[in-house]
This record gives sequence, structure tokens and C-alpha cells, in this order.
Amino acid sequence: MEKNRNYFVAIALSVLILVAWQFLYVNPKLEKDRASLEAQQAAQTQQQTTTTTADGTTPAVSTSGTLPGATATGTATEARDTALAKSARIEIDTPALAGSINLTGARFDDLKLKEFHETVDKSSPIITLLSPAETEHGYFAEIGYVGSDATGTVPGPQTVWTQDGTGKLTQTTPVKLTFTNDKGVTFARTVSVDEHYMFTITDSIENRTDAPIALSPYGRSTRFFKPTDPSVYVLHEGFIGVLGELGLQEVKYSKTEDNTTVTPGKATGGWLGITDKYWATALVPPQATPYETRFSHFTDGRSRYQADYRQDDITVAPGQTVEVKNLFFGGAKEVPIIDQYEKTYAIPQFDLMIDWGWFWFFTKPMFQLMDFFFRYFGNFGIAILITTIVVKGLFFPLANKQYASMANMKKMQPKMEELKAKHGDDRMALQQAMMQLYKEEKINPLAGCWPILLQIPVFFALYKVIYVTIEMRHAPFFGWIQDLSAPDPTSIFNLFGLLPFAVPHMLMIGVWPIIMGITMFLQMRMNPTPPDPTQAMIFTWMPLVFTFMLATFPAGLVIYWAWNNTLSIIQQAIIMKRQGVKIELFDNLKSLFGKKPKPS
Repeated sequence: MEKNRNYFVAIALSVLILVAWQFLYVNPKLEKDRASLEAQQAAQTQQQTTTTTADGTTPAVSTSGTLPGATATGTATEARDTALAKSARIEIDTPALAGSINLTGARFDDLKLKEFHETVDKSSPIITLLSPAETEHGYFAEIGYVGSDATGTVPGPQTVWTQDGTGKLTQTTPVKLTFTNDKGVTFARTVSVDEHYMFTITDSIENRTDAPIALSPYGRSTRFFKPTDPSVYVLHEGFIGVLGELGLQEVKYSKTEDNTTVTPGKATGGWLGITDKYWATALVPPQATPYETRFSHFTDGRSRYQADYRQDDITVAPGQTVEVKNLFFGGAKEVPIIDQYEKTYAIPQFDLMIDWGWFWFFTKPMFQLMDFFFRYFGNFGIAILITTIVVKGLFFPLANKQYASMANMKKMQPKMEELKAKHGDDRMALQQAMMQLYKEEKINPLAGCWPILLQIPVFFALYKVIYVTIEMRHAPFFGWIQDLSAPDPTSIFNLFGLLPFAVPHMLMIGVWPIIMGITMFLQMRMNPTPPDPTQAMIFTWMPLVFTFMLATFPAGLVIYWAWNNTLSIIQQAIIMKRQGVKIELFDNLKSLFGKKPKPS
């Protein structure tokens, strides 16, 4: 039994990987926390109304209105170009962004990302992030106010702003908008943008009336659809935010569909928005003023998802001018840029917009290491290979010790056979004798499992990096691998494209998965064939099972596994040779192909 323990543990680990893959990759739609969140959710249904104001007990110093509606109900039938042409707009033109600001509502509802295409083909359309509410994929962000009767009309979704002067919004030329309401309150808005994805919205509110006014700033990110591709368990897509002392909030779309509205509570400082796998929108309220937040799903004529906040009231005395500054992020979740924004604008934990997972302390440094090699060599595939060498070097002392222990176990095979002959069927005595032998010879009977065990955290960290970081999206390697974040596109079942027919997805077994399977097979053949027929069969078929299983994984991950196996074979062979232990690989291969190996 002791002799077989290594094999049983290795099999158990393999089953664990298979189960983990099934659980993590096949997108289970299980939501654990479907219990009730807050009893006050029932009171939130009134927030779906489209009224912009409500009665207030002291209009001059407080507001009690709800946020205005999204103004787009019913079926979305308008083409994007038609919707864009309905209102006056200010063009956006920066190195990273193209689009326009809708002067009705000063709404960000037209935004494209110049540096990213829909496919690996550089001639394919660039990514469209935001679109008008009237379109099928309506998605927008806006900053507005809730007022009272004393305040008069305040900026909202129907407000038509006037541009001061002409010209488009660039990273060097801000634009200024103005609106004066029926009470004589003037709103002057300056919108600027950097060379990447951050907009700064600065409002100057001038009270020209003879009484104090109160109004409450709000911001929202609204979309009329959710991603069509199923979400993977290891990646959060949906509502997200870091809300001051409330910390990180991640809310699935399905949770708001069940409960209508999730209200985390009042916070000071932080940010909130909606995140996809590679893109996001985020609102950053004034960091010193408390605000209420909501993550909602509305069905008032048309389904929509909304992340919004409402700031505490601001009182503006007669003749006084008050300034309100908000930030809006709309773009790609590029790691260096997100980290830069966190520092530049002092946005708390803005880096959590990228889902590094529970093991961020391992995952993010691995990405940074890979990114370092990428910037030096210009190829993420090469960066993966070099990162594998570095990680293997870090684990070398432990792996070296375990391989040496495995080699010593092979040396002890004659003594083990003697103990078996001596104790016969007395399993208790045999076990005690085996353990004593292990102790005397300083052998770890589980040594063979450590190399596999060490691969698991590296494997999942690398999987996370390749899956969630936009830097890996459409990153080429060499030859037919033009996207390391996608599976190998070839298949052995059509001779890797030589035969003119499409292969079903389940039979897409490409070149790299086959290479990985071969290296895994050779690594397992470094050791003697298990005497038990069942174990021998499992170890023979395991590489084939892993070949089919990993064929659906990103190519970058399969390349890592194949390269790591190759390094492990070389390392194990060197250690076995130093220990004077016979390398079983060649004899095992001869036996497999029917040739009787020479006696050693």
C-alpha cells in the first residue's frame, strides 16, 4: 500500500484538476448569496419613476426628489448612426478615443476605443463601448442634479446644454458647456480628457437668486443589455465599486434581477460602475462628500442595468458659486493605466477594477513579471516561457529535493522487495518496516506528487492572468497562434486545416495540446511502470484525458504546461543521473512499442 501511495495521490490530484476545471470553466450559474439583503428594498420601487422632482418640506435647503429616468423606453429600433444624428454633439478625438458628447443631457453615449479591434484582424471594426440609449446596445454615463421647486430646473437627461465656442474635445483642448435655468441659476460645465480614458467633469454652480438653493449631484452608468457570452466563475462581470469604508462591492446582474435594487449604503470616497471582461465604465464622485449608491435593474418598458450614486445636498447661498468635480472612466482595463489613475487621482483601490481574484498577491506579480519580459522581448508567448523558467528557478530547491527523494526511492526498490518477502501478508508489520526504511534513508514517499502540486497554483494564477488581462487579448505568439487568450485554432481531425471541413468544437485538438500531451506522457514514463494494471492503465490514459481537457483552454496556458513539462523532464533526468538511478524513459518506450528492454 505504501508503495502505491504516490500513484493514488497523483490520481486524486488529477481528478481534483478535472473537477476544478468543470467548476471554474464551464460557467456554473449558481449564485450562493440569494438571501435577502435589506428589508428596505421594497421602498426602492418608486425610484423607477421618471419624475425629476418631488415635494420637499424645506425646498430652500433640502431636496427629496428621485433620480430622473433614463428617457429611453419601449423597443430599441434605431440604428446607431440615426440615433447619433438626432441631437447636437461635441466630437471626442484623442489618441485612444473617438466619439462624441450628446449636448442633450451632456451625456457620454458615443465612445469607441481606437486601439482595440473586434477580432485579431487589424482591419476589423474598433471596439464600440458606449452607444445612445435608443439603440439595441444602449450604454451611457451622465452627471446631473436633483433639485426642488425653489431651485428650478436642474441639469438632467433632458437638459440642452450650450457649448461656449466651437471645437472638439481632445486631450489638450477641454470644452465648456453652460445652462441657465428659469430661476437664474447658472451651471457652467468644463469637460476635459487625458490621453487615455479618464474624463474630468467640473461644474460651477452660480446662484443669482435672492434665496439659498439646495441641489443634490448624481451620477450614473446605464446599459440596456448584458454580455451575451456566459460569464466564467473566475471572473466578475457586472456592477462593481469600492465604496469608502464599505469596501469592494461586486454585484452580479442576476442579483439585481432577483432583488430589483441593491443598496450597499452611504459612503464617503471611492468609485462605482459596470465592468466587463476587458472594458469598464466607472464614476468617481467628490471624495470628501457622502453619497448613497444603488445597483439596479429596471423593467419600465425596457430592461436596463444601472449603477448610480446620489450625493448629499449642496446648499448655495445667494450670490455664491460652488464647484463640483466628478471623474468618469470609460475604456479598456489596461493594468498600467488603471494603476496610474489610482495614484494620480487618489482613487481608493481603483486597481480592483481588474479581477485579480483571491490570490491577487500571487496573480498580479506574475502578470507584472510577464509584462516586464514582454516589454523587453515584444512577445507575450516568449514572456510566458521565460516566466516559467523564473518560477521554476524559485521552486528549484524544493523540487530538487523532491526529485532526489524520488530517485532514492528507486534505489530502495530491492530493499522494499525484501521487506515484502519477509513480512508476507502481515500488512501492519510491512507498513511499520516501510516507514522505518523511509526514515532511515530520509525518503519522502509522497515526493512524486510535489512537482504536480507545485504546478497547480502557478497554473491557476497564469490562467487568471491570461484570461482577465486585456494585454493578453489578441496577443500573438508565432505561426498559427495569433491570440494567446484563445484556444489553439487547429485540429488534428482535419489534419490541422489541410482537409476542407470544419471540426466540431469538442474535437478541436490542436498542435499545442498534442505537444502538451506528449510532454506529459514522457514525464510520466520517466518512472517505472506501476505493477498494478489499473494504475498502469490510468497513467497511460491520463495524458490523453489532459490533452482533450486543455484543448479548450487558452493557448498561452497550454504552451506554459508543455514548456513546464519539458523543463521538468530535463531536471528530473539530470537529478536521476547524479543519483546513479536508472532513467526508465527509454525502457518504458521500448516496452510500449513491443521491444523488450535490455537488462540493466
